[in-house]
Amino acid sequence: MQMIERPWGVTAYGTASVKALPDLVRVRFKIVNREQTPSAAFDVASAAVSAVRTALRSQGVADSAVKASRLNLATSTEYIDGAHRFAGYRCVAAFSVESTDLDGVQQLVDLVAAGANEIEGVDFDVTTKRELRAEARRKAVAAARAKAELYADAAGVRLGAVLHIEDVDVDGHGQERYKSGHSYASDAAADQDLAPGHVIVNAAVTLGFAISHE
Repeated sequence: MQMIERPWGVTAYGTASVKALPDLVRVRFKIVNREQTPSAAFDVASAAVSAVRTALRSQGVADSAVKASRLNLATSTEYIDGAHRFAGYRCVAAFSVESTDLDGVQQLVDLVAAGANEIEGVDFDVTTKRELRAEARRKAVAAARAKAELYADAAGVRLGAVLHIEDVDVDGHGQERYKSGHSYASDAAADQDLAPGHVIVNAAVTLGFAISHE
């Protein structure tokens, strides 16, 4: 039997979720190429990056909505006949494009796919994440208090002041759950695959209460 060495009050854990329709879509993709010289690999990748940016601008996507990594150049090898052999130089540029036009997400993906080698995913999000998180936290506190009150009532005591508040990362690493995150392969996704669902923001808290002796 577990013994409580230093009893001090009532502890309760509360969780809550708030969901909302997304108003933002994020497309993540890469431009990857391999050439026999570093300069050729860099030049081909740079030209592809420029072409993608031009295409995005032509569709009204602002530069501020496009996040790009630096070009990453590395030696590429292939495993042939039991040995690693030089296969050229691999250049990679990663992008993330955001848009509030959810009705045009399929066209955005098709546009990106026209100049990118790899589409890593399509994620739906909300621009009011901070407000939704705050609402979820308030509801989590209310849930923890209600649970503590139930235990106190069942035990025949009254709750006192809050002595301890501990935020709990219920999602792990601060990530929200998306019901509409999608991977994408060109020509393989149907229109309904890119239909946004709800974005769910979670919160959790542990509250510690004193027991009132009044």
